[in-house]
Amino acid sequence: MSPLVQVFSAISAILVWVIAWYFGTAQEVSSIWWRSDTFAHGLLVLPISGWLAWRNKDRLVGLSIQPALVMALPILAAGFGWLLGELASVASVTHVALSFVLIFSLVGVLGFRLARPLAFPILFLLFGIPIGEFLLPVMMDYTAEFTIAAVRLSGVPVYQEGLHFVIPNGRWSVVEACSGVRYLIASLMVGTLYAYLSYRSLRRRLLFVAAAIVVPVIANWLRAYMIVMLGYLSDNRIATGVDHLLYGWLFFGIVIILMFWIGGRWREDLDPAETQQPLPMVSHGGDRPGFARVVPLALAILAAPLTLHYVERSELLHPATASPIPPLTVSAPWREANAPLPEFKPSFMGYREDSLRHYTDGTHVVSVYVATYADQQPGHELVQSQNALLLPNNSHWNRLNEGQGPDSGAGRWLETRMSGASVKALVWSGYWINGRLVTNDYVAKGLLVLGRLQGHPDTSAFGAVWASAEDDLKAGAALQAFQQVNGQALVDHIAAAARPAQK
Repeated sequence: MSPLVQVFSAISAILVWVIAWYFGTAQEVSSIWWRSDTFAHGLLVLPISGWLAWRNKDRLVGLSIQPALVMALPILAAGFGWLLGELASVASVTHVALSFVLIFSLVGVLGFRLARPLAFPILFLLFGIPIGEFLLPVMMDYTAEFTIAAVRLSGVPVYQEGLHFVIPNGRWSVVEACSGVRYLIASLMVGTLYAYLSYRSLRRRLLFVAAAIVVPVIANWLRAYMIVMLGYLSDNRIATGVDHLLYGWLFFGIVIILMFWIGGRWREDLDPAETQQPLPMVSHGGDRPGFARVVPLALAILAAPLTLHYVERSELLHPATASPIPPLTVSAPWREANAPLPEFKPSFMGYREDSLRHYTDGTHVVSVYVATYADQQPGHELVQSQNALLLPNNSHWNRLNEGQGPDSGAGRWLETRMSGASVKALVWSGYWINGRLVTNDYVAKGLLVLGRLQGHPDTSAFGAVWASAEDDLKAGAALQAFQQVNGQALVDHIAAAARPAQK
């Protein structure tokens, strides 16, 4: 078997070995590629990476596989990250960790000398990670602010409420598709590939990659502004339906083509003689890496999946089950009431049980929502991207601002101010985990992982209490009145719901 065939056979074997042990995570990633427009480019990552590796085959002449056993340590570290992601049910962590397990495994089995000319094809695998949706809220905010400022500078009056704004002949809102995240991710991958193929100097490559990040963001702002102005100037006859998306992608395509055309003026074509010049032949006393030399790397790869199997097997013997949600016992003059209008409910899914009840003291109306979680698995986790007090695409309610709320006695609430069609709402919310009320998603995930590692039952809850009124002051007064009489009862209510069921 020729050395070149050995190299590409080893790469194929590594792919199969890693995917076999991390099959569930690999299947999640591939399913996201298939169903998500934002991450559809991931379907091209493996073929492009393979083509780039084959393109550099002449640089591999004279080199043989020399496993770097020291890479077992970063493989173990990446595997441990994957294990924590699985225990906390954080898909993004497991996806990132799997990519690094694969990258470190390729470097470890091939060796540093072989991995050096293949560095870019190997690192290009990072573009297959379906990550970036965490940028949605930030980019939506910036898009809205730029669009509104630009429309005002154009002489059009604008009334703004968060991501929603009104101009004289129409109402507009910045939704997820307007954030520009899709443009940014696609531009970054294509721009990085173009920079690698078109330039030799690191400075020019980095400058073009920076342009591939900045240009689509600014282009998306201009796109949103132009669509609003087209709708305004045409009295909403154009740029408000399907053509809204068509104009957006057309404009983005033109901008990217212009960026490549301008970048091509500084192109540094590689010298064919340079690309095909083989490295000096190096003798290592035998070209065939023995099986025993890669065993430590193979064991490092499977360490995390075997550990997870052991943890899950022990949990199967004592699976956690959430208790039925008990009724909230309120003190007089508070009593249960009908739902206020317009009715609101937090956007949570995957729970074991949830409860929404409303209470009144004759003057104020307060709502209480609790959702419980146990034996958390993908799609049934407390903290996930689809679980939120208010999703960005909610057309009935708009988040105005949020910050630290009052002390519940077990931690501070998260206080959120929202606006509806004709009312304002003030919400206090938080996660109940292991006897604590926390509001930060990362802290919540960390507590969930710590609890599982310590053997605590995997039960937790989300709780929220809110009031709606004509203005913020009246909503705040309603919550304060409820808190004074039923504050401790509310905390006890959420804590009871988060306890494991008695067997």
